[in-house]
Amino acid sequence: MTIDPVHYDGIASLADRIRHDADPEAHRDLAETVWADHLDPLRKDGAAVLEPIDSVTRRAAPIEDLALQESPFGTAHGLDSGTINPTTFKNGLLLDLAQAAMSAVPSNLGLHRARTYIMPVHSNDATVDHATDGWIPFDEDHGRGRIVQTEALARDEERIVHGLALYLAESHHALQHADAVEEVLFLDGPLYPKGLVHWRGRHGSIGDLAGENDLVAEVLQNYVDLVEDFLDRGVPLVGFVKSPQSRGLIRTLAETGRPSPWASDAAFFTQVLEQREGETEPQARGSSQQERVGGPQAGGTGQRGRVTEDLTWTGWFRSRLGADGVFSAPETELGVTRSRPATDYEITFFVVYDPRTDLLFKAELPGGFAEESAVRSAVEQAVLRGVAAERGPPLPIAKADELARIGAEGKAELVRRLEVAFNTTEDRNYNYERWGREA
Repeated sequence: MTIDPVHYDGIASLADRIRHDADPEAHRDLAETVWADHLDPLRKDGAAVLEPIDSVTRRAAPIEDLALQESPFGTAHGLDSGTINPTTFKNGLLLDLAQAAMSAVPSNLGLHRARTYIMPVHSNDATVDHATDGWIPFDEDHGRGRIVQTEALARDEERIVHGLALYLAESHHALQHADAVEEVLFLDGPLYPKGLVHWRGRHGSIGDLAGENDLVAEVLQNYVDLVEDFLDRGVPLVGFVKSPQSRGLIRTLAETGRPSPWASDAAFFTQVLEQREGETEPQARGSSQQERVGGPQAGGTGQRGRVTEDLTWTGWFRSRLGADGVFSAPETELGVTRSRPATDYEITFFVVYDPRTDLLFKAELPGGFAEESAVRSAVEQAVLRGVAAERGPPLPIAKADELARIGAEGKAELVRRLEVAFNTTEDRNYNYERWGREA
């Protein structure tokens, strides 16, 4: 039964009882204060955890101009992985299947055909080892697959199976085809598998977790090797985060007694970057530096008073916030072998806000590239051009997402094939009857 119209009124009256007297404009003013006074650098326990590479800056430029600018890279590649999602069978097996693919702009059909498949399997029967011995080739050696056996970490089998599927498939595919990338590679997601940080649980540190679990150590080493390979060759490796969910900045602000009323770091940066009608002088929004790049002065019309003709973006920051700090920690704490100074592995980033969709994106770059202003400028230009032209992720990422995605029909067919192979059926519940596999 659907909600009756009278019930909508009742629910709205309940909502009216929730205090909502916080002034959004006050939060906007607080964002300006934090931006202007607390990020150069942001310190925690005396150590800088977020600091600008040059200065705390933000810029704006007309979307049309950005979309029409020349690409700084003659070729660009993207990488993504997709899964069927964790699936439990009546024989006791819990597994997922991930495929990774790399895109090229301009297109490279041979590269697009290549696939890496990882099938992590979890079983409560410790007497059975389901892992394969090495890689199994298929599709005339254009594809390869591997089964790995997982164990329960932090008592969350489904999340571990899913995460290992994605991380292993993506990192192995990237390493296998790294030589095909001559100018820039965009990862669909962050530079590092930050989800591993949430698996520490009883292990205490990533290094302890890697020391106890070979697959976690393999994932970490793969990403470190990938960063080293691209740094050694001088080819930018960019992590493009489509839905930033980190809270490291606002958590640090709260812990150090500074204002932090935002739900996420993305919400803070959105308020910093959002332009409003009537703000004819960017400097009027705060004392921090803001530069307008080309085009007419801000002041167009937009939904909820936003100016929608411009993209706005921050300068570059070096980050040791939250999970970012884990992956640039000393080698003993990370549990992997590294050949370069720890600062080369640090995360640097900038964020860009698109008022057309009211969305914020984050671009990450290894610290080893951070001091090269030409590299930062080229990556920044490529990201801005891509977001402006595509109204979302740059084309290499969009193409990689399309190549790696496993659609609903594909997932259903794969599960049917697995049911036949295992001589069993999927362990479904009533949610499946109501919502189907995507539930």
